[in-house]
Amino acid sequence: MKLYILRHADAGEASAEGYTTDAARALTPKGIKRTRQLANALRQMEITFDVILSSPLIRAQQTAEIVARSLGKEKQLRHVSQLAPDGALTDALALIESVRPKASSILLVGHEPNLSRLISLLCTGGTNLGLTLKKGGLCRLELNEAKSGSASLEWLLAPRHFGPKRQTRTG
Repeated sequence: MKLYILRHADAGEASAEGYTTDAARALTPKGIKRTRQLANALRQMEITFDVILSSPLIRAQQTAEIVARSLGKEKQLRHVSQLAPDGALTDALALIESVRPKASSILLVGHEPNLSRLISLLCTGGTNLGLTLKKGGLCRLELNEAKSGSASLEWLLAPRHFGPKRQTRTG
């Protein structure tokens, strides 16, 4: 099974006027643009998902919804408390294991530091891999079962990999 792990894109600052809680922070225009670029890149690579699981916080919901809409997978999207910032890694593992038998490709959308800890736990059996998933960053794991040390890291991409190619000038 392919497990994709996506950190939400750029969001407004928690201290910004208009946000009453951290959970209410929405994507910035830059975050929306970068997520659309990511969704376009996923389409071009012909990557799709059987299930999309997102944290219930607004910034993660918006990130997941942009991807789901772009891929025509809105019906596969579910918001789950296990991916909230205060969610336990054991709960995330149980969630993955519960959907794994019915899915060959799963996308999780959530927050740091839990996503990097989850990647580390799945790949090494511990949470100290020293990996940090950037905002809008995407990781792909090959996974046979959702337990410690059972995954292989296939790739990890920063958001800059999804944007338009920059032209360089010579001479």
